Amino acid sequence: MKKPIFTKVLQVAVVVPDCDAAVKKYADEYGIGPWQIMEFNPETVKDMIIRDERVDYAMRLAVCDIGGVQWEIIEPKDDKSIYAEFLKKHGPGLHHVAFGTDDYDETMRFAREKGLIVLQAGTWGGLTYTYLSTQDDLGVIAEIYSGTADDSAPPPDAVYPEE
Repeated sequence: MKKPIFTKVLQVAVVVPDCDAAVKKYADEYGIGPWQIMEFNPETVKDMIIRDERVDYAMRLAVCDIGGVQWEIIEPKDDKSIYAEFLKKHGPGLHHVAFGTDDYDETMRFAREKGLIVLQAGTWGGLTYTYLSTQDDLGVIAEIYSGTADDSAPPPDAVYPEE
């Protein structure tokens, strides 16, 4: 049996039309949180890519931990991102799963050999996130990471509920 290319589930992400409303519902009605809320845009993210091309885009997002897996809520702030495309085509819902890998570069080689493209990517505070076009094979977009967020990552714009 071949060694798995993905080794761990790190994150589950949902795309929504209103990040703040979704965070409030998760926290107030389901007790899920606290949420760190931030903007990703050309001022906070470097080397933004859509479909293997350099393109700027923006989104508002919130993250929290649920049992050791990060949950992410994403609101597209323009019509350029794959989040905006997803929301227009499918409405709110599960968008991607981020997976751990033993080796980012090896995983990218594997993806390219399979003919997968980088649907979207960027670098935020030392962490490069990459969405791969696995939806036809796996039924969901796979996200992988290279590096880790460092001190250059901006602090959250807000936390909800406030601690």
